[in-house]
Amino acid sequence: MDNTHYTPEEPIAAIATALAPAALGIVRTSGVGCIELISKLFSRPKALLDAQGNSIVYGWICEDDKKIDEVLISVYRGPKSYTGEDMCDISCHGGVSIVNAIFDLLIKNGFRPAEKGEFTFRSFINGKSDLTKAEAVKEIIDSKTDFSRSRATLRLSGSLYKEIASIKELLINTLAAIEVDIEYPEDEETISDSYDPQDLISACKKLEELSLSWKSEKIYQDGAKIVLAGKTNAGKSSLFNVLLKEDRSIVSDIEGTTRDWIESWINFDGVPVRVFDTAGLRETEDIIEAKGVELTKDLISDADLILYIIDSSKSITEDDFKFLKDYVNHPHIVVLNKCDKDSANQEKLKTELRNYTENLVCISAKTGFGIGELSTFVKKAIIGNSEVKSLSIGLGSERQKKSVEEAFERVTHALKISEDLSYGLDAVVQDLEDALDSLGEITGEVTPDDILGSIFSNFCVGK
Repeated sequence: MDNTHYTPEEPIAAIATALAPAALGIVRTSGVGCIELISKLFSRPKALLDAQGNSIVYGWICEDDKKIDEVLISVYRGPKSYTGEDMCDISCHGGVSIVNAIFDLLIKNGFRPAEKGEFTFRSFINGKSDLTKAEAVKEIIDSKTDFSRSRATLRLSGSLYKEIASIKELLINTLAAIEVDIEYPEDEETISDSYDPQDLISACKKLEELSLSWKSEKIYQDGAKIVLAGKTNAGKSSLFNVLLKEDRSIVSDIEGTTRDWIESWINFDGVPVRVFDTAGLRETEDIIEAKGVELTKDLISDADLILYIIDSSKSITEDDFKFLKDYVNHPHIVVLNKCDKDSANQEKLKTELRNYTENLVCISAKTGFGIGELSTFVKKAIIGNSEVKSLSIGLGSERQKKSVEEAFERVTHALKISEDLSYGLDAVVQDLEDALDSLGEITGEVTPDDILGSIFSNFCVGK
């Protein structure tokens, strides 16, 4: 957000709910004088002006003598509000025309439209939240699963802020010990004799764990892309429907039924996954089906994980083996479908496939057999060894990861040069101060304007 485009404390208004027919709509306001401005449009001005913080006042929004809508106004008085300023949330009926009419009336009477993320920005600049909590707000809004929402909620409650504060304390304690030595020098043989390096070692460990947490946190936020691939009639569409728990793909014994891909979001044990059901891989003279096959190949090359479906009631073909050879280094799981049938043939197929892959799961899309095991395999393949180790701490953005890595690099360098007689204490001090600056960028204590702009401009209007 460009700070030159608006004035902090200036009365702002925004529609905070979706513009669609609903039971309720909310128009949010904040800024100096916002309560007074709304009182001029309210049927009970004195009641609104006298209202205590965290209270609700009933009445009508009016334009001149004309009633616009019957509303409830939630009153928040600064600094005990989300933004730290006086605020009012106008709860009205949820018709699109009503919500727009109230918003337009506010704009004509002293308010200006809020920019994206401006309410949360004001919360930050007024000391009501730090940047880790501000970013967590956006994460919660964008959450695709309950688990990703719970991770963001932990950051909103201050888990990451507290962890950063604990790391900063370790660095500050070390700096204090070094400053004492600079003021009162003694005859140590090395720099490390000036202080106990254990605090820096602990800081490095904490920073490394935070950095590693981002890979899995990112997957829980953004999700992964999985493509169901295989020959025609292998059961891709049936599996897609089972995973989705609804009939989205057409299932038929006729080969080539699926000619284009369809997709949907699916929750794999907390991991949001975008699953694609695709056209069967085969040579065909049908122009439309051939185009679908080409689209399938494009999707496969861009997938985070391939589920290659094989009909276990039939023999493995050369095309199957060729596919496995071509994608042996691409994350994949071979799914033997229709395992409610010929068990002898299944064992034969599994033995043959073990020469190509260890990632093998037997299922029946018809009966649901093996679907739970498949979900476990999928989550393990996507998350790998980067699963969240802590239930309470993890990074929430690429920006945070970059700053953590910079801090880790500086602290690691400080530990290294502390053993080198050619360096002085000033070099260690500089590294630790740089590390503190990097950590300060995470919470917002040290934050360039361009970083603020990139964070809050991605918010929705009204938040």
